[in-house]
Amino acid sequence: MTTAIDRGAPAPEKTDNGRRGSHALRWWVLAVLGVAQLMVVLDATVVNIALPAAQQDLGFSDGDRQWVVTGYALAFGSLLLLGGRLSDLFGRRNTFIVGLIGFAGASAVGGAATSFEMLVAARVGQGVFGALLAPAALSLLTVTFTEPKERAKAFGIFGAVAGTGGAIGLLLGGMLTEWASWRWVMFVNLAFAAVALVGAVLLLAKHVVAERPKLDIPGTIVVTAALFGIVYGFSHAESTSWTNPVTLGFLFGGAALLAVFVWLETRVAHPLLPLRILLDRTRGGSYLTVFVMGIGMFAIFLFLTYYMQLSLGYSPIMTGVAFLPMVAGMIASSTTAPSLLLPRVGPKVVVAGGFLVAAAGMAWLTQIGLDTGYATHILPALVLMGLGLGGAMATAFQGATAGVHHEDAGVASAMINTSQQVGGSIGTALLSTIAASAATDYLATRNPDPLNVAQAAIESYTTSFWWATAIFVVGAAITAVLMPNTVPAPAEGELVLAH
Repeated sequence: MTTAIDRGAPAPEKTDNGRRGSHALRWWVLAVLGVAQLMVVLDATVVNIALPAAQQDLGFSDGDRQWVVTGYALAFGSLLLLGGRLSDLFGRRNTFIVGLIGFAGASAVGGAATSFEMLVAARVGQGVFGALLAPAALSLLTVTFTEPKERAKAFGIFGAVAGTGGAIGLLLGGMLTEWASWRWVMFVNLAFAAVALVGAVLLLAKHVVAERPKLDIPGTIVVTAALFGIVYGFSHAESTSWTNPVTLGFLFGGAALLAVFVWLETRVAHPLLPLRILLDRTRGGSYLTVFVMGIGMFAIFLFLTYYMQLSLGYSPIMTGVAFLPMVAGMIASSTTAPSLLLPRVGPKVVVAGGFLVAAAGMAWLTQIGLDTGYATHILPALVLMGLGLGGAMATAFQGATAGVHHEDAGVASAMINTSQQVGGSIGTALLSTIAASAATDYLATRNPDPLNVAQAAIESYTTSFWWATAIFVVGAAITAVLMPNTVPAPAEGELVLAH
């Protein structure tokens, strides 16, 4: 077995025959990592459409239903930093393979669930192994593609997968639920995992531990508890209220523990999250970009899904198909912006401009009504949002791991997943609360007849879209100030390819 890229060393010239072989291998590695990333990302939405069928089959209440979603989010969000550091310490290949096998096993248990408790336990298991898998995949990509042009294309494709996974999950969930059974939204992960596992075993070199791994135990415990508290606090706010004592306790407790974590990381010899990763302006701006996207994108997927199904009468499959223009827009911009625009205008312009284009699309959605046409109001908005968010996200994924040393690639990658997950949790709670208040306010001075109730739902959607528009505009302003306008430097290469 030979390796194509030596740690910290530049790649050989293309004139070498081994280089040509390793060049092809790198793109096969990207395909493997993309399949794994798609599995993790779409799992956040693919289950949502299947929930009503699962609820009817297993007989759990509306109040319990949220735990099928929350259980995954809590485990995934709170363990991501630990998963990222474990991939640095014990090898990205090892962590990636363990994550794949564990995720597939948890999915099989979920698909075969005979009770609500079994289903929730499986979702928690998916979250745990997803927290190993997601940062390992991104860090493998980081140390595999170090040549600037290839790196731009690779991160563009990977960013497209990450950005469109939610919309693909809606389509896939609708198809599987309508044509087969809700259980297949879980079983389908076995196919994704099998493909990625075969590729990982064949293509990725085995990790050799040069020194005894060291783990920041106090920091791990504190940040895991902090992220759990924050994610649970926002989830609890969605189902109760912002002033609920449990909500406030978890949110303030999580924030306090985050402060303790930062203090700890400045004093331990082997920090879980070295602060040098966050203090770099390119990386810090990239994490903030993904965080803001996580908040705003929630409005697209959740409220637009509600609108198309409940107000316009679309089936789950029609709803998924309706999102495809956004997927096409994200793929187009994420695969072209990093290679064409980023070297010419820099990340500041690409990210801030992407936010503004997405904000224009979101503002377009505020004009929807009870009998809105898809071609006039929804389609243009989805295309704009896809174009804007795709370019910004691909640039942020590249910037999030820019210039990191190989020993930090895993935890730097975990931070981008953590940012997206926490942002999504905030978006879920914040925008759901705002939407519910808008509907209540609309009906406060009107008779609750069917027409007014239907219009109240429209008011809730458009209000959330206006807030999401504002969030994207604020994101554009902050990144324009914070992010430097220099092209991100690649990370160090490492022993990742085998043939």
